[in-house]
Amino acid sequence: MAEWFSNLALFPKIYWSIAIIGSLIFIISMILTFAGSDSDDLSTDSEIDADTGVGFQFITFKNLVGFFTIFGWSGIACIDAQLSQPITIIISVVCGLIMMTIMAAMFYYMRKLNDSGTLDFKNAINAVGEVYLTIGAKRSKIGKAHVRVQGALRELEALTDSETDLKSGSVIKVKNVTENGILIVELLNK
Repeated sequence: MAEWFSNLALFPKIYWSIAIIGSLIFIISMILTFAGSDSDDLSTDSEIDADTGVGFQFITFKNLVGFFTIFGWSGIACIDAQLSQPITIIISVVCGLIMMTIMAAMFYYMRKLNDSGTLDFKNAINAVGEVYLTIGAKRSKIGKAHVRVQGALRELEALTDSETDLKSGSVIKVKNVTENGILIVELLNK
């Protein structure tokens, strides 16, 4: 192996070195990622991310590793295809930049999939639900209602301005929400 490498010309040696080193770092990075020791989370980026929601990041450690790995291997493929050195450099740089773009876009869209899970009670307005525990007439007694909010069925406290109590099983509609998250509901007319 060492003899084969020493017999290579300088140009292929550079590409083989970049490809091998990039691939080793890529493999180590993947192992650490799956083991739970993701190197990007150890940087200050996580503080910025939590505070301001940093968006599309083109130059990151993982993107650079991807660039050099693809740069090296595409350069080796061009050398094996006996392309000229300038064409090999151009193709390998373009392939590396395409890889960086793909990885940056992939991580950007994966971050957008995060959801805080915080319930915004305003999203319950106009939702239809069912009374679970009797709600007292004219806001006399807090009851409970099952209402689908933000894609999940939730059991929330409710009041009504109705003249009569809303009994368990009644179909209701949310009119408003108080500042402390109590639903103001009315009987849904059938």
